[in-house]
Amino acid sequence: MFNQILLPLDRSALAECVLPHTIAIAHAFASQVTLLSVLDTLREARGRRATDPLNWQIRKVEAQTYLRELDLRLQEVGLRTETCILEGFATEQILGFADAHTPQLIILSSHGQSGLSDWGVSSVVQKIVLRAHTSVMIVRAAQSVASDVIDLRYQCILAPVDGTQRAETILPVAATLARAHDAQVVLAHIVQKPAMPRRTLPSREDVELAEQLVARNQIEATQYLKQLQAQIAGKVETRVLVSEHPAATLHELIEQEKIDLVLLSAHGRSDLTGALYGDVVSNLIAYGTTPLIIIQDSQQAQTVPAPSAAANGELGGP
Repeated sequence: MFNQILLPLDRSALAECVLPHTIAIAHAFASQVTLLSVLDTLREARGRRATDPLNWQIRKVEAQTYLRELDLRLQEVGLRTETCILEGFATEQILGFADAHTPQLIILSSHGQSGLSDWGVSSVVQKIVLRAHTSVMIVRAAQSVASDVIDLRYQCILAPVDGTQRAETILPVAATLARAHDAQVVLAHIVQKPAMPRRTLPSREDVELAEQLVARNQIEATQYLKQLQAQIAGKVETRVLVSEHPAATLHELIEQEKIDLVLLSAHGRSDLTGALYGDVVSNLIAYGTTPLIIIQDSQQAQTVPAPSAAANGELGGP
């Protein structure tokens, strides 16, 4: 499924938090990994100063040396790799490379050279995630990793499904990772409470009808998850939860179950087909604290760059 993985790096310690996860994913899927570094012209453009040719050449040599050393480290742990250096705006170049070479997965650190912030992801990562028509993985950058590559193994993987075939596109990924890491998979389904009248208090009949509907959906969801268990060999548990707010409930479940990897389909039952991501996925991108893989099943979703980004020349290409 992930034959080709694209790994953009900005040579910062924070960005290297993706390395253990890249190894874990690449080994599971026998993937080839492309290490990509972009000599970003954005800072020079914002400073309104001409680029010093000598300084630029020094930066290019430093980037080549960095990628060469990292390439050797990953090859030593059994990965198939290649390297690439591009020049220009980082967001534009990464998206353009992904568009031209069509990797099945882009792995991104939530933060890099700009450092940690109160935002869930950096501005560059947000732009890539919102415009890349491929599956992406976001690794939350909290601290730098050790100089030696860590042999990371996932222990508990969350796979939420909602009864649609689109949501079930995560199941082959969950099965492969569970087998490779001997991990437990938590299949979860959230039964949403029906909306009640807002202008007047619901009648007793309204409340009883809503409770009956929820109870029936719980039974159906339990049977549904049991059917899906057969598609994932190994340790699989199921969770049927009732909530008015699916995203908030998923955050709570992630914490309670000590989930170390979340798998989500980009779309589900209630999502608009024209959007690149559904509401729940967008929430976990912005507010999640756990590594997240989003399986993108829509090649037709439309993305529109923010007017401010276009005006600054930060976006272009694909």
